[in-house]
Amino acid sequence: MVKVILNGCCGKMGTVISNLALKFPNLEIVAGIDKFNNGLTNYPVFEDLNSCNVEYDVLLDFSRADALKSILDFSKTNNKPVVICSTGYTKEDLAIIDETSKSLPLFRSANMSLGINLINMVLRKISPVLYENFDIEIIEKHHNQKVDAPSGTALLLAHGIQDSLNTQTKLVQGRDGISKREKNEIGIHAVRGGSIVGDHDVIFAGEQEIIEINHKAMSRDVFAMGALKACAYMANITAPGIYNMEDVININI
Repeated sequence: MVKVILNGCCGKMGTVISNLALKFPNLEIVAGIDKFNNGLTNYPVFEDLNSCNVEYDVLLDFSRADALKSILDFSKTNNKPVVICSTGYTKEDLAIIDETSKSLPLFRSANMSLGINLINMVLRKISPVLYENFDIEIIEKHHNQKVDAPSGTALLLAHGIQDSLNTQTKLVQGRDGISKREKNEIGIHAVRGGSIVGDHDVIFAGEQEIIEINHKAMSRDVFAMGALKACAYMANITAPGIYNMEDVININI
């Protein structure tokens, strides 16, 4: 039985994960961390990680970027793997994550959906073929409470495309003013409204033909499912390093 501590257990995603975890026979959430206990969990909830003394195998974080230091400190103290699902990290935060991964098994993905990560793998294959004759634009749509823009998923896809190309490209967030599009641009456009869970379009626009790859998350369950699969995977990992959903998927495209 994989024992999980869930940081951010009473938030929207935390609630979804708690409910979905009941369908995993070999995984159990044994404790949660949240300043605002809603009293709806079937496990003990602590206000902060330092107050938690429950035995566990994996720490799962679905909270906010500013919780990073406490998450990593707790994991290093206990020498246990950590699954980080929050987004909105700064370059300094990412540097800290990279440094921590040298001594700790650390899972991080900008999107926990299996579908998004499969798309990312496909994009890295087709982008070098299409780039010369197609312009690349990414449109991401999320609910009106999302605090970071562009989304971590849009950046995941954009960086994957950039890394696959032999030429240097630049990311352009939105467009304003009077100027023509440059060839080496990859546009990223953010939409915020209503209760959109997550919608990402990657557009390859060429002469007389357009290729569009789209992923729509219909509910938060897709992210929760991926997060729990990641916990089950990381419970068996002892070697330090950064792991992601492609390790969980484990296929060649």
